[in-house]
Amino acid sequence: MSKILVIGAGGQLGQCLKTVAERRGITEIVFPAEQDANILNAAGLNDLLAKEKPAYVINCAAYTAVDKAEDETDLSKAINETGAAYLASACLANGVTLLHVSTDFVFEGNVVKLLKEEDEAKPINVYGLTKLGGEKAVTSVLPAHFIIRTSWLYSEYANNFVKTMLKLGAERDELNIIADQVGTPTYAIDLANAIFDIIASSSTAYGVYHYSNEGVTSWFDFAKAIFDISETRVKVNPIPGSAYPTKATRPAFSVMDKSKIKSTFNIKIPYWRDSLVACIKQIKI
Repeated sequence: MSKILVIGAGGQLGQCLKTVAERRGITEIVFPAEQDANILNAAGLNDLLAKEKPAYVINCAAYTAVDKAEDETDLSKAINETGAAYLASACLANGVTLLHVSTDFVFEGNVVKLLKEEDEAKPINVYGLTKLGGEKAVTSVLPAHFIIRTSWLYSEYANNFVKTMLKLGAERDELNIIADQVGTPTYAIDLANAIFDIIASSSTAYGVYHYSNEGVTSWFDFAKAIFDISETRVKVNPIPGSAYPTKATRPAFSVMDKSKIKSTFNIKIPYWRDSLVACIKQIKI
């Protein structure tokens, strides 16, 4: 496989990419420390790519604190939009193909339909707006790009919904979980495998792609599955989103159509609950 460099290597997806690279025997891959791959240092990014000479860069660096982004708009915009533009420019200057990770939160999510790549992106929070800005920056600067939108990312690494539920389930007897926001959980290990599959294909079918696990669920049912699989005894109550107000508005329905990525790269996508079983098994090791 061609040489790969990962930006945002210390985050959840970055750690999953490292794990999957080891499992797949991928050795031509670089995971630079954050200070050596600062998404906001345009000159530094260019120097890094010139030095390492990768064929592909995977951008996992992102501001993902959805509620905090409502207050930290400038920082969210800098990392998700300006940083993406800097990285795309560095890729262009060094002849590198970029795989840029985005989100289902670029959609309004007010219609119950599978969301296709060409559907109108209409974010309803700052995080979604800045991630869409990053997509536009990459698209406008760099022809050789794959933008991969994903949703509800979790794994055995970093902070995420699964690990939070396991922690709260061990501490409390009862939890209230939102039941009227629907989407698809995505095991970051599966996403990492899909990213490497795209690279291994050597395809030039550049553009936007959707990737999440298969199936549909609510946060309530996701939580129930976590507790069932982990054999955690806790009462879970379904509540409407209005009963748990947050600074950032979330899409009510953000289930993505994965037909394009499956047909283009012949990718097999696991069902969300099967992947959740695999993740919880890893967490319990």
